[in-house]
Amino acid sequence: MDVFEAVKTLLAVREYQEKPIPPETIERIVEAGHLTASSMNKQPRRFIVVDDRETLKKIGSLVKTGPYIAGAAMAVAVAIEKSSKFAVSDASRAIQDMLLVAWADGIGGNWTGFHGLDAVNPVLGISDEMDLLAILPFGYPANPVGKGEKKRKPRSEVVFRGRYGQPFS
Repeated sequence: MDVFEAVKTLLAVREYQEKPIPPETIERIVEAGHLTASSMNKQPRRFIVVDDRETLKKIGSLVKTGPYIAGAAMAVAVAIEKSSKFAVSDASRAIQDMLLVAWADGIGGNWTGFHGLDAVNPVLGISDEMDLLAILPFGYPANPVGKGEKKRKPRSEVVFRGRYGQPFS
């Protein structure tokens, strides 16, 4: 799948098959996050790969927006340096790249949480200098996924040329 096709068709997946993700695919997903550009190359983000079933269940019970983490084949916890003003941006870029690479390989995922995940910190050994920004559960979709069936505002409402409100086309 080419990059634009992945962007065009990526959807959130919250139900997963009980099928492991091959190690080489996990490696590609994590490497996508690792290679993502970073402001001034400071790389104020860290990735924790979780594939232990009991840990996934524990995390799923702690994340209000992501109880389905418990059913994922694996998850990537994304922590950021509290002292970095670019950390949220840099981590968000990496999150999107990991989701796109997974999607291109037939793996579904989603962004769960957005700060407020302090209860997970001791489970994953995250230090006080870091903030857990998100947890990305991954797995093969349990149900057929309608690729590209997105509900978006009309482009004329969100894309402009030169000035806000000026039609793009």
